[in-house]
Amino acid sequence: MPMPAFEAALPFVLRWEGGFVDHPKDPGGRTNKGVTQRVYDTWRRRQGLRQRDVKLIEEEEVQRIYESGYWIPPRCDLLARQLDLVQFDTAVNMGPGRAVRLLQGAVGADADGDFGPATERAVAACEPGEAIVRYCDAREAYYRRLVRNRPELGVFLKGWLNRLNSLRREVGLPGFESAADFDLGDAAYIARIPDVGEDAAYDF
Repeated sequence: MPMPAFEAALPFVLRWEGGFVDHPKDPGGRTNKGVTQRVYDTWRRRQGLRQRDVKLIEEEEVQRIYESGYWIPPRCDLLARQLDLVQFDTAVNMGPGRAVRLLQGAVGADADGDFGPATERAVAACEPGEAIVRYCDAREAYYRRLVRNRPELGVFLKGWLNRLNSLRREVGLPGFESAADFDLGDAAYIARIPDVGEDAAYDF
């Protein structure tokens, strides 16, 4: 049975993921409700199921994939409310490994990607509101640096920043009360960023 905090966080993420997209410049490729064809193939194989088009993904499958792949691995279950949403949304958009590193940087832990006892202690000792500000600022800095390094990805910058600013508003950061409302047109072009180790061009 899904965790209550996961169920509370999922609607925000899903409304930004939209439906089926296959943007030619999106490194994630064919994607439906934020689940790429590759992720869907891997998940169904682990369940002993035949592969099928991600266009046909079912709602229950979407929930199970998000919880098992993007909520539990980056340890959203150990985080305070609001910080758990920031971690979850980042894991979905940028991969669990990158989300852990951003969280570690925000709470003053070594950004090694290993959510171990030292990171857990740093999380427990942090002031969540301050950590969220640092986390979101680091995520924005990553997007902007990525576009500077790879100008062809500039088509996605508006969508990435709209999503991030909407997240800032959702978790109550001052100054983002008037962040743009969700726009389905923008959501269709919010590319998934490969996780750490998936594509060296995104690791810096």
